[in-house]
Amino acid sequence: MFEKILIANRGEIACRVIRTAKKLGISTVAVYSDADANAQHVKLADEAIYIGASPASQSYLQIDRIIEAARLTGAQAIHPGYGFLSENDQFARACQQNQIVFIGPPVDAILAMGLKATSKVLMEKAGVPLTPGYHGTHQDPDFLKQQADKIGYPVLIKASAGGGGKGMRLVEDGESFFSHLASCKSEARASFGNDDVLIERYVIQPRHIEVQVFGDMHGNYVHFFERDCSVQRRHQKVLEEAPAPHMPEDKLEAMRQAAINAARAVNYVGAGTVEFIVEQNGTAYFMEMNTRLQVEHPVTEMITGEDLVEWQLRVAFGEPLPKQQHELRINGHALEARVYAEQPENGFLPAIGQITYLKYPQQNDRVRVDSGIIEGDEISTFYDPMIAKLIVWAENRDAALIQMHHALEQFHVDGLGNNIAFLDRLVCCQSFKNADLDTNLIQREENFLLPSKASLTTEQAISAGVVELLCRLEKIQHTHSPVWSTHPFWRLNQSSSYLVSLIYSDQTLQIHFNLHADGIWATLNHEKVHLQAKLLDQHTVQIKFANQKFNLSFNQTEQGITLFQKGQSYKFSYVETKFNQTDDENTENNLIAPMPGVITQVLVNSKDMVKKNDVLMTLEAMKIEYSIRAPYDGIVTNAYYQHGDQVKSGDKLIELQPMTENVA
Repeated sequence: MFEKILIANRGEIACRVIRTAKKLGISTVAVYSDADANAQHVKLADEAIYIGASPASQSYLQIDRIIEAARLTGAQAIHPGYGFLSENDQFARACQQNQIVFIGPPVDAILAMGLKATSKVLMEKAGVPLTPGYHGTHQDPDFLKQQADKIGYPVLIKASAGGGGKGMRLVEDGESFFSHLASCKSEARASFGNDDVLIERYVIQPRHIEVQVFGDMHGNYVHFFERDCSVQRRHQKVLEEAPAPHMPEDKLEAMRQAAINAARAVNYVGAGTVEFIVEQNGTAYFMEMNTRLQVEHPVTEMITGEDLVEWQLRVAFGEPLPKQQHELRINGHALEARVYAEQPENGFLPAIGQITYLKYPQQNDRVRVDSGIIEGDEISTFYDPMIAKLIVWAENRDAALIQMHHALEQFHVDGLGNNIAFLDRLVCCQSFKNADLDTNLIQREENFLLPSKASLTTEQAISAGVVELLCRLEKIQHTHSPVWSTHPFWRLNQSSSYLVSLIYSDQTLQIHFNLHADGIWATLNHEKVHLQAKLLDQHTVQIKFANQKFNLSFNQTEQGITLFQKGQSYKFSYVETKFNQTDDENTENNLIAPMPGVITQVLVNSKDMVKKNDVLMTLEAMKIEYSIRAPYDGIVTNAYYQHGDQVKSGDKLIELQPMTENVA
């Protein structure tokens, strides 16, 4: 076995690989950028080498620097993780040229499967079923339009070199084909350096099912069954499970065999994933092959009991597959939820900032957390906004859903937006519980999954006030300072009477407390409630209303209090909190950056006339390209940024004067 390996990645996957390497007695080398100098993967590895500035293009995508780090430390092999250089044939070739083992497939296999069009030609020859469409290399727009017309709308335009949901456009009719084609090619060119596309029939209500395969250098192939990855937002996976529920066994077996045929067709070695778009009746079409380990590999590990990273290391070292097909079995059901720093209520835009409070669920043989993040870490614009992957296992799917719900209830994040409450609603959603799955599930369940601001009960409002009261009294007790000196916004009416003022969703809450020997009397909006409460620790309060007693988790900062209850979070701010506002005259005609990022396109100039919904500018951050569209017909009077410029959330991007009848 290898004595030392380098991990050419960061975050949770780097930590994940290090964990298995340590189990096998293999020394590890981490690489890091400026932003990751104090990251967990750097601390966990035996050695760490600096490779450049924070942008991935200046560090984690620098092939020469990573190769040099391996040479410098004597690493015999490099594990690429996923993303970054994991499917880069030039990187794999550079490893080979420097006598370093690339823990992944051969260069030829990466090349064969790297382009969607090329891979589909190979798969067709191997008898793997394909979605009806055009997979050739002819890229003339008029020709592509003819192919789309021939296939019949709706169609999907897909970047040939694409992946991760990028470079993909749904076209509903022929009239909008050329605009979607231009947009798709632009994104593909910026993301992959290749603007070739293919055209496919759009499968109505499709499921996204993938098969994990493994090959070795001795001609052996196995599959690890399948994963259902249908629940997606922005064409990116949110929640995965294994095995795929409510699918005919013969259809599943056909998919598994097709995946083996696909791997054998390109002499595949190592871990790979063959992805299928699947009709509701179970008919499957080959979509692509990811020539690497997948983000969602833990659900496969949970149902098979196998360590796929260990398999990768053994196969890369030249060993035969640890097990043959008849030795692999499905045991139980597993789910994986991707916990992101993002704002589900605002189009799932990424959230950036510092995680001020982080509590993971207790881990055991049924609950697993894969992460490279700890409390106090920053989520930046440079990398994917994933905080952690939460994986659960149970004997069957219904039990796994319950297990996931309980685990999400125990997962607390504060300091920035996150999708935990959304994920909890997702696993409780009736469609998901019934395995009524397709890639449009989030959109069709939007009212349930993305409700308006959660209404607040009297008990919840009073609980927030109690937390504030007890925390301040605790502080007074330890500092012996008068209450008005530690918090001037409290008013001391009597020795046992207090007023706590909080804001929830623009609503000011005035909660009066009177402390008595038998407990606390709280009054809110003329409603009087008796309760008992005590702090159990700095993040837990025990409260008893009437005959109901419960423990409530919370986090307190200088800005306010966050309560965590039943998978949801409720944020209260202090009355004194100031919110920065800009004068209306400065903002009414300005289009504002919805998130921090890099300007990727500026499509207009000063004095250009534009129509409502025209794309004026695009910016990208953390794998998302966001289009700035005209909210009305107008004239561009100023474009403040150029291609490549960095912007902050809230920056003015474009000044747009509304079109009036007086404008010539």
